[in-house]
Amino acid sequence: MQEVPQAASETVEVVDGVHLTQMAAGEAMSVQHFHIEPSAVVPEHSHPHEQVGYVITGTLTFEVDGEEFVVGPGDSYVVPGDEPHGAENRRDDPVSGIDVFSPPRTDPDWLD
Repeated sequence: MQEVPQAASETVEVVDGVHLTQMAAGEAMSVQHFHIEPSAVVPEHSHPHEQVGYVITGTLTFEVDGEEFVVGPGDSYVVPGDEPHGAENRRDDPVSGIDVFSPPRTDPDWLD
């Protein structure tokens, strides 16, 4: 087993108000924590990794292929690999949650 203490993980503000923390990574998947401030936008992007997420607090609006999906506390979602997607926090409270990527996303662009 490999333990990754929270204190060992670096949080990066990838765009204004969007904070991502790369956490544990195994051979088949990796985990990332996200914290998105009110009015912050995750620009449309894509990656080959399947992305499965869970919202802990707040409400996040995704846009995928011109369609909007609103996810809130306790909701989960799946974004297929290579599917262009973006998200926005349109509410007054921050959004936090967890994303799991498969295959592992251990070297995302935002770490550069």
